[in-house]
Amino acid sequence: MKTFLKALGIIILLIAVYAVVAILAFGNNYHYEKSMVMNAPKEKVWKQISSTKAFNQWNPWMKLDPNMKLTYSGNEGRVGDKYCWDSKNDDAGAGCQEIKELVENQKQKTEMIFERPFAGQATSEITLSPEGNGTKVTWTMDTEQDPMMKIMRPMMDYQMGKSYEEGLNNLKKLVEK
Repeated sequence: MKTFLKALGIIILLIAVYAVVAILAFGNNYHYEKSMVMNAPKEKVWKQISSTKAFNQWNPWMKLDPNMKLTYSGNEGRVGDKYCWDSKNDDAGAGCQEIKELVENQKQKTEMIFERPFAGQATSEITLSPEGNGTKVTWTMDTEQDPMMKIMRPMMDYQMGKSYEEGLNNLKKLVEK
């Protein structure tokens, strides 16, 4: 029992040290980025990123809740094109994403407002650039993190990597048909 308590104490101490180091070492700004080359012209890729309805055809988070309530507003494929989601599933949560900037065949920028499971705000960009005979798609997300989220940053990087990889693969399948 004494060995167990000693081991437990060491584990708790290590967790506390990691938390302090993470809070001090990681900046407030969080940036995530993933790219993938698609064997398709940028015009074909653009059709899949230039509206929220098209985006949701390959959005990896849509699968989290098949019964998620989606509400679209604004003019499709224009600045102000917006969708809001509401799910009883905390993995999907609730929030809105709105297109803030469109540069035809080059860039789409959105703002996301998260209501649940954590309140927050982030921006995302999807940029297209020529790569050989294909199109390089770069998907980014930027947000500010409070101290508790800094502690979870390695887990967030892992989850973002999985989700962005899945989303870009979904997009690749759509545009390479």
